[in-house]
Amino acid sequence: MRLIVRLVLQLVGITLICLTLTAGWVMVDAHRAIETEAATSAERVAHHLENLYWQAILWRGSMRRDKILPVPDWESLSTLKLVSPGVCISYAPGEEEPRTLCSQLEGVGSAAPAWFAAAYERIFGAHPPIVRPLTVRQPETGAILVRADAGAAIRQAWRQISIIVGVAATMAICMCLLAAAAIVHALAPTRAIVCGLRQLEQGNYASRLKALTKGEFGLIARAVNDLAERLARTTAERAALTKRLFEVQEEERRALARDLHDEFGQCLTATLAFAGSIETAAARIDPGVAEDARSIARVAKRMMTTLRDALARLRSQDLDELGLEACLVQLAASWNAKAERKALIHLRLTGDLADLPQTISTSLYRIAQECLTNAMRHGDSKNVYLRVERAAPDEGLVALTVEDDGGGDASRLAAASGHGILGIRERIAAFGGSLSISDATKGVRVVARIPLIAFDSAPMKGLAPA
Repeated sequence: MRLIVRLVLQLVGITLICLTLTAGWVMVDAHRAIETEAATSAERVAHHLENLYWQAILWRGSMRRDKILPVPDWESLSTLKLVSPGVCISYAPGEEEPRTLCSQLEGVGSAAPAWFAAAYERIFGAHPPIVRPLTVRQPETGAILVRADAGAAIRQAWRQISIIVGVAATMAICMCLLAAAAIVHALAPTRAIVCGLRQLEQGNYASRLKALTKGEFGLIARAVNDLAERLARTTAERAALTKRLFEVQEEERRALARDLHDEFGQCLTATLAFAGSIETAAARIDPGVAEDARSIARVAKRMMTTLRDALARLRSQDLDELGLEACLVQLAASWNAKAERKALIHLRLTGDLADLPQTISTSLYRIAQECLTNAMRHGDSKNVYLRVERAAPDEGLVALTVEDDGGGDASRLAAASGHGILGIRERIAAFGGSLSISDATKGVRVVARIPLIAFDSAPMKGLAPA
């Protein structure tokens, strides 16, 4: 719309410039026309008076003996008809006082506005008088003085400008309206193109532009559709690759958990056993050694506690055995059972979560783990609310919400570049979901929504399972 408005405004500006130039040209032409009419009136009146002179000599016998002059009866209606409107004729036969004959001013037109009269006089000034001798052969017969009345000139210029500029303005307005309609019609496809690009910006790669004109906009529409198709294909490939990467990650987690449990766990158990034996044997012989053995046992017990926590975070095979609901209950209970816990976890499950796809269940569990860890470590929360809701089957949506009352800044959390938030975003994006981080009543609310659409959980072609 801004482009259309800008083009229309430019068209109106060009039209105003053309009208201004037209008005200036009309004023100049009117000024020249008045001068031409004054000169023509002088020629006509001079020729008429010359004819009167010869008529007086030949027919009336009224030639004066002292000077050859016609009878001064030239101020008649026939003479007035030869004078253009707004022009005054002055003539003095011989040595007589000059007399003036002016045409009617009303025949020129209506009076011009004061601003136009002032502008006209400032630009052109007064018209110079025209002197025309009655006859070249007898200059003693006198000369005719012709003046264009300033008011008549202004009236005539105003009349011409009113007519021509009025017609030009009417034509310009019609042309502007037609041109604006043509511009709006020609640029109408841009709105659809912009809407299509907005859809791509929002991630809706399934939208396509309808067939537009066969010109440049049609080529742009086809290019946008090709881009949307390529983005959709690339996004699908990336989502499939991300799913596969998370599957590989889970497999690596299981392998690492087995290694830690089988190797490191057994070593810690053996260390505790050896420390107990050393303590028993050295209790009577060397109390210092016995105390060292008890210190080793305490360190080994702390390491075993840390190992159990690490195994709880790494393992996800319980999801296969117990399901998502039981694992979330167990996760909340484990946090609440810790002696050094800061906040109380409140869990609420809504809807049937038993038949969720395994990959979605795993991602929801990992997202819940990460959100609870962030709430416990980085906030001063007293209560943390974990909700997992599955919408109606026809809606096909599962939502996980974590809300705390520990204050915090949602904008900083959303802009954080840590691996935790990045991992959550990648997991949600792999299923075409959305992540929302906003301020809650007393803290921060994180909402993850995953659509339950049919997808292929098999590895991508060319990617072998780890």
